[in-house]
Amino acid sequence: MRILRRVTASSLLWCVIAAAQQAPETPSTAAATKSETEKPVTNKDRRRAAKLYLEATKFFQKEQYDAAMRDYEEAAELDPGNTNYSAASALARSHEVTYLIQQAAKARIREDKPAEREALQKAAELDPQNLQVSEHLREMAKDVATSQAKPLYGQGLDSLGPAPQLEPRPDKKSFHLRTTGRQAIVEVFRAYGIEAFLDSSVKVPLMRFNLDDATFAEAMESINMVTGTFTVPLDTHRALVAKNTSQNRQQYQRLELETVYLSGLTPAEMTDIGTLAKTVFQLQQADVHQSSGTLTVRATADKLNAFNETLRHLLDGRSQVLLDVRLIQLAHTNQRNTGIQPPQQTTIFNVYTEEQAILNQNQALVQQIIAAGLASPGDTLAILGILLASGVVTNPIFQNGFVLFGGGLTLSGISPSPVTVHLNLNSSDSRQLDQLQMHLGDGEEGTLKSGTRYPIVTSQYSNLGSAGTNIPGLTTAGASGSLSSLLAQLSAGAQQTIPQIQYQDLGITFKATPRVIRNGDVALSMDLQISALAGSALNGLPILNHRSYSGVVTVKEGSGVVLVSQVDKEESRALSGLPGLTEIPGLSSITHTDAQKNYATLLIIVTPHVVRETQPAGHTPMIRIARGQTQSQ
Repeated sequence: MRILRRVTASSLLWCVIAAAQQAPETPSTAAATKSETEKPVTNKDRRRAAKLYLEATKFFQKEQYDAAMRDYEEAAELDPGNTNYSAASALARSHEVTYLIQQAAKARIREDKPAEREALQKAAELDPQNLQVSEHLREMAKDVATSQAKPLYGQGLDSLGPAPQLEPRPDKKSFHLRTTGRQAIVEVFRAYGIEAFLDSSVKVPLMRFNLDDATFAEAMESINMVTGTFTVPLDTHRALVAKNTSQNRQQYQRLELETVYLSGLTPAEMTDIGTLAKTVFQLQQADVHQSSGTLTVRATADKLNAFNETLRHLLDGRSQVLLDVRLIQLAHTNQRNTGIQPPQQTTIFNVYTEEQAILNQNQALVQQIIAAGLASPGDTLAILGILLASGVVTNPIFQNGFVLFGGGLTLSGISPSPVTVHLNLNSSDSRQLDQLQMHLGDGEEGTLKSGTRYPIVTSQYSNLGSAGTNIPGLTTAGASGSLSSLLAQLSAGAQQTIPQIQYQDLGITFKATPRVIRNGDVALSMDLQISALAGSALNGLPILNHRSYSGVVTVKEGSGVVLVSQVDKEESRALSGLPGLTEIPGLSSITHTDAQKNYATLLIIVTPHVVRETQPAGHTPMIRIARGQTQSQ
């Protein structure tokens, strides 16, 4: 079953509106269009077509594709020269076909055959060449064909002639006999119009036999039990009665020959069926023919009937289960960075010392300033001002500002670090839905993998020898020029490293084995593994995070079960400020605060759907029986 995706109408809104406002045709194009059509397009028709086009666009946005398609087609008839109308009509038709196919798929899961047939029929009328519609119609026809009750191939075929069956009178009889056993058997059979021939082994003394309102089958079974005999039909009105011993049964009972056609089975499965016939049903004359795919059995009718009934149930086919797996991932990240960060450090310096250090570091520039007459040699403040203004001095003291105190040689300054105000908020939400489907047979294991394959270097091989590489055919006579250059590269003394790489599956690996129970529920044996990179490495090898789940759950058909429900929550909070002051209640909210919150949720929901139940006995095309009868001598 294919799951189709529809393109949302919002992505086509701008192109639809632009088409409604299409520029008028050029004179040459208009002339060509007018020559091709019999009736010229009037301005009234163009306005009517544009109005229908906009109305159809509204229907398209509401996913009412049928109504949108009708308006698009009417607009195209009013203004054939506008190719956007016909293109929009084709697009709406495609969306309507996709919608109908999805409705048919849902009806198929619900086993609503009329709704599925109606949706596919309408989709075929809209787009007869659609391959998706053809495939769904083929599947629906296949379901109808397999659901028809049909007899087994050759069920009534008797290649060696039918076995005789007694045809007694249908009325009921009552018996109150006091006679010998042989005479009682003859009278009971004669009452129903059957002539009984007694074997010499039947020797029953005087007996009483009382039976009221009994059919022939009831009377025959009763007299056989009382006298210890069994009956073998000779024709429709005659029967042989003999003492019930294994020797007499082997001598008088008819053996029927049956050929069972086991098409579609493997040689091992056919051998198992032959073993089943011999060990369980004691059918010693059972031969399996691998070349023709048949099983030939020779036994009495009762044993063959029991064997055929069991074989029909075994070859009836397995149920089919559709597993709908949904992976829902929700992630929320919130980072808040607010507050005032006070100065973290303060620099105290001597003004005279800093002045001398700046002058000593820039002696050449000081000489140039004095030579240019910009400042006198003793005017230290003027020289420092010119150096600061020119951008040559980049001392952080002058960038952050400072406060002076003292006087003379003890004149000093305090330069605090800058105050930073933070006002930042980062928030993100992500939602991801992955819907996967697995079509499995009853008792069949299926594997679903979603993720990537990550290469991991497990080992490395290198040529550590000092001698050059010895390659037969290259180091000896007859080496070609291209191979010789390759040999020179290998023998240059460079170390050649050959890595050994193993690919590791990252992501989700899901294994499931469904089994349909007699009451219609589904038992799921599931094995789930989630692997991901941990973000760190050990000796150059990556560390993997691994989580696994194994279990068995029984769920009703069509009901979802939450396989995994995982919630990850992480919160962190950091404060920046002055010791003691920042810790005062009320001030902590003003100072710099960095708070982070991360939430992640993972849900894996599995919903089983039984799309094919076991066929009733007698309706499977895998077995064909041809039966005849032979007389044992």
